[in-house]
Formats: sequence, C-alpha cells, structure tokens
Amino acid sequence: MLVLCLIWGLQQVAIKAAAVDVSTMLQAAARSGAAAMLVWLFGRIVARDTWRTGVARGPGLVVGGLFAAEFLFIAEGLRWTSASHMAVFLYTAPMFAAVGLHLRVPEERLVRRQWLGIGIAFAGIVVTFLGRDGTGDAPAVRGQVLGDVLGVCAGAAWGLTTVAIRTSRLSEAPATQTLFYQLAGAFLVLSPLAALTGQLRFRGTALAWGSLGFQVLVVSFVSYLAWFQLLRRYRAAQLGVLSFMTPLFGVVIAALLLDDPLTRSFVAGAALVIAGLIVVNGHQWWTMK
Repeated sequence: MLVLCLIWGLQQVAIKAAAVDVSTMLQAAARSGAAAMLVWLFGRIVARDTWRTGVARGPGLVVGGLFAAEFLFIAEGLRWTSASHMAVFLYTAPMFAAVGLHLRVPEERLVRRQWLGIGIAFAGIVVTFLGRDGTGDAPAVRGQVLGDVLGVCAGAAWGLTTVAIRTSRLSEAPATQTLFYQLAGAFLVLSPLAALTGQLRFRGTALAWGSLGFQVLVVSFVSYLAWFQLLRRYRAAQLGVLSFMTPLFGVVIAALLLDDPLTRSFVAGAALVIAGLIVVNGHQWWTMK
C-alpha cells in the first residue's frame, strides 16, 4: 500500500513535468487508450475473467463518462495550478463518495463523526481558496484558483464513479471489466476533445516517453489492478485510511522535483482536508472490534 501511494503521488507530477512536451489532454487520452488495451488483454488472456453481460450500455457508459470527466478536469486543471495542489484536491474524492453513498445506500449512512470529518475537510478547502498569501500577480492567482476548482471537480467525478460502481451491477463484475470501461471511456471522450481544442502537441523527448510509459504501465495498469487485489484481501477501511498518504507524497514530491511553492495557507488547508477525510474514511477502522 505504501508503494501504491507513492506511485499515485507521482502521477500528477509526471503529467505536469511532461506538459512542456505533451499537452495534458493528449497525455490523459493516450495513457487511457494504451492502458485500456493492456487491461483487456490481461483480462481475456491472463486472468480469463468472465465479464458480466448487459452492463456496457448502462453502468459501463456512466463510469466511463465519469472517469473521462475526472481526467478532463485533471488535464485542464494542471494547465493552471500546481501538481501539489492537484494532488490534494483530487483526493477530496472520498468526501463526495461518502455523501453519495449516504444518499443511495441505506447501510452506508454517515454517522455524526463522519459529518464532522466532512466539515473539517470542507473548511480546509475554504482555507486553501480564501487564505492565499498574496504572492503573484492577479491573473496568475485567478488561474490558480481556476485550476484548484477543476481539481475539486476531478475529486467529485472520482467520488461519483465510486458511487456508480457500488450501486450498479458493476459491483459484482471483475476488476478488469470495470477498469476497462473507465479507461476506454476516457480515451473515447478525451481523444476528440484534444483534437478539437488544438491540444495535440507531442515532442518525443525522453521525458515525454518516460512519463507516458510510467502512466500507462505503472499507474493505469499495474497499480490499479494491484489496488483491486488488495481490496479483495484486506479491509477496505484500513486500506482507505492508508491511501491518504498519497496526497502527502504528491505534495512532497512536487515540491522537491518541480519546486512547487508551499504557502502557509495551502499547507494549513491541505492538513485540514487530509485530517477531515481520514475522519470520514477511518470511521469503520476505528470502530472495528
């Protein structure tokens, strides 16, 4: 789990670092398409999973569309904000998932402690947005605010994806089937968007190929399948709490490799967001006998 969190924390940094050679939208489209093919081959030839029929046009389209929206927001957000900011705001996803499941699944009702955690996380978002340290010119600050908002939107899309999977027949489908729908949906949506918006810039540098290779093979293929395997063997609540190391890794790595500034308001807000989400997601862990 520690290795997975390190990999996921590197993801936004890899996209941002390669943006000078490959547009963020094209990166998201290319990685999704290549990883979708790998997942399909793995599911059919290696795992020999039996995919559920009759879900592609319903839940499959929903999760594919939401996953595409998530990476659309990530790609566009990283054009304006830093990788460290994106790493924190993307991981507001459990907050949106918890509220969505509260509304849709009776046994997933939130208790008072979890609502408190959501309040703490929301306060952290407010602190980050409103408590800026006044550095930089006005256009740059407005651009960063836009990127941060898109990061929160990406987190919402990810959280709603979780709700869509948990409340549909995909909850009983093999991991390869669900992951394929997500990746294929992102590729089919983001590829034409990249062309329509003129974001087909690609320079085949070592950084560009290295970033895409990392995103396709390590992040979208190996780490996602490993995560699903962990969920089958260990308690989801325990893994969920450990997963909040990811934004911490993301912030530290972005600061070290990309020289992302760590302002006081951002650090304070990020700490509140992560603390609140640990309270939300760690409730089951704390109450286990």
